Amino acid sequence: MKHTPSFCYPNSQLSQMSHVALTHTWQEAAGRWLRETTHKADHAKDISKLRWLDRYWRELNLNEITRAAINDISTLRRQEVSAATTNRYLALIRAILRRARDDWEWIVAMPRIRLFPEPLPRARWLTHAEAARLLNILPTHLAAMARFSLATGLRQRNVTELRWENIDINRGIAWIPAEQSKSRRALAVPLNRDALTVIEQQSDEHPIYVFTYRGKSVARTSTQAWRNALTRADITNFRWHDLRHTWASWHVQSGTSLLELRELGGWSSLNMVLRYAHLAGEHLRQAASRIEGALPAGLPKHRPPFLLHE
Repeated sequence: MKHTPSFCYPNSQLSQMSHVALTHTWQEAAGRWLRETTHKADHAKDISKLRWLDRYWRELNLNEITRAAINDISTLRRQEVSAATTNRYLALIRAILRRARDDWEWIVAMPRIRLFPEPLPRARWLTHAEAARLLNILPTHLAAMARFSLATGLRQRNVTELRWENIDINRGIAWIPAEQSKSRRALAVPLNRDALTVIEQQSDEHPIYVFTYRGKSVARTSTQAWRNALTRADITNFRWHDLRHTWASWHVQSGTSLLELRELGGWSSLNMVLRYAHLAGEHLRQAASRIEGALPAGLPKHRPPFLLHE
């Protein structure tokens, strides 16, 4: 039987809370948050998280969302999912309480929320030989999308929802609308020759979408066909999103700077690309050689002993 936390906590913090907090429930706050954040790229994920929380917090007033209540809910969620996933729930709770305090003025204080330690960001990538092996095995429609992903670094949704109206072949540019971008800003994606070749091969497939399957836009890429191809290609521990990691890794290994990579990939922070910094070692040798010869030529074969001063 799963542990169900008890939320009948003493209201010891009421003296620090505004009386108005008693008139607003967690469910009200969650509903208002969803109405005000429909623009978020992960809005659907927020809905899913709040549905889960609603099972336990539906009847709670905001003043009852204490540190003890949060510790209970984080312990319960951690029993079911990873630390990273649990932290996404805690981050959402924190964001809602902050808005209730700072914008809505429904509460005057909120408990401190501690997150679980997380492992370092995952950056699984393929060698060129592994990628070639996988592309040769994938079904035609998945191979086209995978090849395009490896050429552009676009996220899965940006590939499956790509429309012809968002491509300028003459300029070699694809446009990702703000509503489809994780950063919520429109992106101009330069298309190299590999990407343009894929685009040209798709030109007669569908009048609206670039990538389709049996005349319809592609809803999912991580299908049984994808998993079967990975098995046949002898590739383990690899997700569709890792095609983006592979693209980024290949760029850094080829000399693309982290600043350039950030712009190409549409990342909002340089921290997001630092996971690839260790791959830059080979091409940085050329940078290190730029100051060769700056030191005096040679060293004396026999160094004089140190002179000790009394």
